[in-house]
Amino acid sequence: MSSFSFSKKERLLNPIEYVKLNRVGRREDTAHFKIVFAPNGLGISRLGITVGRRTGNSVVRNKVKRLIREFYRLHKAGFPQGCDILIAAKQGARHLDYRRVKEELGAFIQDKKFASSP
Repeated sequence: MSSFSFSKKERLLNPIEYVKLNRVGRREDTAHFKIVFAPNGLGISRLGITVGRRTGNSVVRNKVKRLIREFYRLHKAGFPQGCDILIAAKQGARHLDYRRVKEELGAFIQDKKFASSP
């Protein structure tokens, strides 16, 4: 049984980790998200989320981040182990609700695009 928590060790917290992941990671795009991922050698998956100011004010940006975190928390078994994942919201993400986030990111996971990570 997998845990549905999202602990601190499962998060990308250091800005240097974001820069490193952007340099060496594999990029994939969906309609509302840019996803960058790379193996981390730690045996656990870590998630980083970025939402730029063009997406909206702080209320909107925080809502988008909450939706992404909730999707990851409930579907982390579908993500590969030992991988750093950065999900960056594009400008149109401001209009999404959880159902649409689940459809879009769920389809990405179902396509098994992580299988050929660098």
